[in-house]
Amino acid sequence: MPRRFAIQESLLPERTMLTGGLLVDPGSGTYGIRDVLIEDGRVLAVAVSLFPFDQWRREGGLRIWDLKGCYVFPGLVDIHTHLRVPGEEHKEDLRSGTLAAAAGGFTTVAVMPNTRPSLDRAVVLRQLRKRIAAEARVRVEMVGAVTVGRRGRRLTDLGALQREGAVAFSDDGSPVVDARLMRQAMLAAGDLGCPVISHCEDKALAGAGVMHEGEVATRLGLPGISGSAEEVMVARDLCLAAETGAHLHLAHLSTARSIGLVREAKARGVRATAEVTPHHLLLTEEAVLRSGTNAKVNPPLRTAGDCRALQEALRDGTVEAVASDHAPHHPGEKALSMQEAPFGVIGLETTLPLLLSLVGSGAIGLVRAVELLTIGPAGVLGLPRGRLREGDEADLTVYDPACAYFVDVERFHSKARNCPFAGRQLEGKAVLALLGGREIWRDQDCGRRVTTL
Repeated sequence: MPRRFAIQESLLPERTMLTGGLLVDPGSGTYGIRDVLIEDGRVLAVAVSLFPFDQWRREGGLRIWDLKGCYVFPGLVDIHTHLRVPGEEHKEDLRSGTLAAAAGGFTTVAVMPNTRPSLDRAVVLRQLRKRIAAEARVRVEMVGAVTVGRRGRRLTDLGALQREGAVAFSDDGSPVVDARLMRQAMLAAGDLGCPVISHCEDKALAGAGVMHEGEVATRLGLPGISGSAEEVMVARDLCLAAETGAHLHLAHLSTARSIGLVREAKARGVRATAEVTPHHLLLTEEAVLRSGTNAKVNPPLRTAGDCRALQEALRDGTVEAVASDHAPHHPGEKALSMQEAPFGVIGLETTLPLLLSLVGSGAIGLVRAVELLTIGPAGVLGLPRGRLREGDEADLTVYDPACAYFVDVERFHSKARNCPFAGRQLEGKAVLALLGGREIWRDQDCGRRVTTL
């Protein structure tokens, strides 16, 4: 089946006008119909009306996008992505992964260090940075490893990794089991002004589990993973953050008790931030019955009560970000048994509409949803992204809420197909994404909205 998308990589004309869209920019406090004028890759003006448009035309023309009925957001930021580079390009690579990101409305992603080799040495980050400059369609930030080889035995040179571009440190995919080493990492990262991102998992408690320890696992005869496997490490790392004063970021939380621990710690003044994923917000352990290994993820999908607690954490500010935790695997790997298949689901192309489905159901408001994908995650990593103010680089996403479709994994731009939402009907999609004034994604139907003066 031919794809219905087209990618434009050339710079836009000298000036571009976006008109008639509902601009939702929590970082700047803007909510309403606005015209946005872009010149030389930056936002020149934002106003209720910039009409008549011909006054803004310069030599080279003025491209005008009529975005009535659409939302305009600052470019989305995903702080938890796996692009499998270097070393596992058969699963994903910079071109396919960042194309998937652009198609999902993301203009900035942060990549995790569980690569081959891991992002644990300055030379590896330097080489990856060169590849990003040559191959990536979106901004790609790097998260350096906490320990050498992510083996949890010896700290990396965090300062050297930061100098090569690391914006945070994590052994994501593996916990730092040694509490003394984790404490040292927090102290070192704190001196550098960077967060430590914790993969909260007690391996001894998780054991050989492949899904949530509950009724479905019992019914299927599969070993389970208890909520305490996550919660014990959440509690430990919050204690270390309280002692060191370091910025602790807790990745992909999945249980109500974890959320409660974070909420209590924040009330005591602990410097902690947290993220949740769309799959943990919307799916329960029952998804394994429908999707099999494509619903095998770490931490596992939990209960309906856990989903409700995570959604409440979106509303009350306990979490700062919704992240995709895009974890692509080759279809052959996911075709293995539940015990043998790798953990992980993909999400770059579905995160935005899935989160906005919670707006449609009344679980959260639109402004809060956009905050969780823009200024919230950007703030966690200290990135100058997630706003659309005059003078800012023109990173933005246009979302059409009227586009209804069924999730078809065969039309994904990712190399992977391990999506537990396959076949689900979604309302709305990203139809245009600009990166510094450069058109990196356009749904072909959106082209009908363009005129040039």
